[in-house]
Amino acid sequence: MLKPLRQGLPPLDPAAVSSAASCALPARYEAVGEARRFTRDTLGQWGLDERFDDVCLVVSELVTNALRHALPGGHGCPRKDVAPVRLHLMRWAERLVCAVRDPSHESPVPQDSDDFSAESGRGLFLVDSFADSWGWHPLAGPLEGKVVWAMFHVDRPA
Repeated sequence: MLKPLRQGLPPLDPAAVSSAASCALPARYEAVGEARRFTRDTLGQWGLDERFDDVCLVVSELVTNALRHALPGGHGCPRKDVAPVRLHLMRWAERLVCAVRDPSHESPVPQDSDDFSAESGRGLFLVDSFADSWGWHPLAGPLEGKVVWAMFHVDRPA
């Protein structure tokens, strides 16, 4: 998973990953809360509490988008028989990457909307606003779908 991810990120040495964690998320909207809890616990273990609010908001948006737009039968009705969405958290010395894998081949497209009171369409705008960078790439090989990632600069571990 890291090889194509590195292609869209600033140079990262996969051997320099100091910490990594991932979890499978079920195809239901309660998974957003599960992703937030997993993120809170993981960032706490890594001593990254200072970035929790920004990272948790971005994780929530990426997982919500995967559930809403990337699963067959989407638009609010994810099917229970599809492969789950997967959340990956990876830490390098001064970078944290949140990556959400889903089974869709469709590219994530920010909605062009000046209506900030709209119920939907702001997710990638928020990701762009709170993360230091973000992007996506299609998966190749035995994994189907894509990965949408967001990167955060973090303090070097003590």
